[in-house]
Amino acid sequence: LDWTRLGSRTISSGAAEIATKEAQHSVDDSFGVQQRTFGSAAEPIQRNPDYSVLNSDDVSYFKSILGDNGVVQDKDRVAVANVDWMGKYKGASQLLLLPKSTNEVSKVLAYCDSRRLAVVPQGGNTGLVGGSVPVHDEVIVNLGGMDKIISFDNVNGILTCEAGCVLENLSTFVENEGFIMPLDLGAKGSCQIGGNISTNAGGLRFIRYGSLHGNVLGLEVVLANGTVLDMLTTLRKDNTGYDLKHLFVGSEGSLGIVTKVSILTPAKLPSTNVAFLSCNDYMSCQKLLLAARRSLGEILSAFEFMDRQCIDLAMTHLEGVHNPLPVSPYKFYVLIETTGSDESYDKAKLEAFLLRSMEDGLVADGVIAQDISQASNFWRIREGISEASVKVGAVYKYDLSIPVEKLYDIVEEMRSRVGDTAEVLGYGHLGDGNLHLNILSSKYSDNILAQIEPFVYEWTAGHRGSISAEHGLGLMKAEKIHYSKSPEAVQLMASIKKLMDPNSILNPYKVLPQSALSPEQGS
Repeated sequence: LDWTRLGSRTISSGAAEIATKEAQHSVDDSFGVQQRTFGSAAEPIQRNPDYSVLNSDDVSYFKSILGDNGVVQDKDRVAVANVDWMGKYKGASQLLLLPKSTNEVSKVLAYCDSRRLAVVPQGGNTGLVGGSVPVHDEVIVNLGGMDKIISFDNVNGILTCEAGCVLENLSTFVENEGFIMPLDLGAKGSCQIGGNISTNAGGLRFIRYGSLHGNVLGLEVVLANGTVLDMLTTLRKDNTGYDLKHLFVGSEGSLGIVTKVSILTPAKLPSTNVAFLSCNDYMSCQKLLLAARRSLGEILSAFEFMDRQCIDLAMTHLEGVHNPLPVSPYKFYVLIETTGSDESYDKAKLEAFLLRSMEDGLVADGVIAQDISQASNFWRIREGISEASVKVGAVYKYDLSIPVEKLYDIVEEMRSRVGDTAEVLGYGHLGDGNLHLNILSSKYSDNILAQIEPFVYEWTAGHRGSISAEHGLGLMKAEKIHYSKSPEAVQLMASIKKLMDPNSILNPYKVLPQSALSPEQGS
């Protein structure tokens, strides 16, 4: 092991442009991809005939609110917003709206609700389940123009900003103030904080700072009828009635459009170390996680795992990355990050933990980053797997929560099912039981999909897991929610949706199954 100190964190800088490149890649290739949803929809979703069709009067009204620059009809620009970054989901919207204020969002939604024009809220469009693009001809409302930082409390670390702020820009801002954002994603160069909150994004810091449900202090949300719901508090404690903001964290824009956010940011600590390790088997990964929790305790900030297929993929398709452990291939790799306040103490603690783990046979080989560049390379490998996967051709992505002891079993079972027709990868956030299961092939195929679904959902449900750990349900899994939620829970969600969006204009066909929202179910 190469024990070398790593300075304060600016790592992942090499990954900052990943999502931007991914988005451009998908735009360039989208019309060459089979235009069919190979993500979970066995049957095409029929357009709801109750929705109105956009007309010239609608466009004129939107221009009166947003101005000519805020109403986009240019086919090329609208085409980009119609396609997700994987080129997997493609809508047929004719209109892209770019509001600049909460008041403009309110007027747009009030009008759309009165006309029953369906709407898709859109942020950075970096999602993986088809939640941020139209299914049919819904009007796209993109919040990228609402990107102002409103205030920052540099005593308590509370950031208040508009929903269109790009995550990486917020990270840079708060780091200059001595704090960090509580979430970190590979798509941070493109994703927006409103979209992060609307999908309850998890990411790489979950093990240390938890979910956005715990870090979001307040929200401003525009409801379907244009009502502005002001919950933009910065209080840490408020026990006055129902905590309504939690309805919108993770609701994927189906209950309202998040326009402003107040979020708690942790203090930036001066000591960061990153280790890249190899293990011979999955049991060693599990034991290493337990040992890390016990030995590293309060300084453990990330525990990510990847199988050998992930490393091979990254080395083949990511530019400028280097295998930190090139001597011989191992079955599993683990990235551990520690963050603390005492450089010498943290370094000594990590070194002692890794030496003990090698002596116990849990770690086969490993290296600690010697400098920021090497640390960035370590993180680039982990964060770049998703980017690299789409370069193969077709990728079926599944985001699962599974008890850690069983987490890799489904990867091995899936390899047996698909045989040599596809390559199966497993990686993710082992520290919180989140597996990213990817099945790669040269092109989308009904035969491959039939081998994957519904098996992947049945297996996950059979092990009391969740079919969506952090990516949401979107279009891909809306009809699959019953694998993770009881009929009673789904019906209660549908009742909330009907109460808050009675005309069902917000992000239709997503999150909840259509059967739960049908009129006879509500009678």
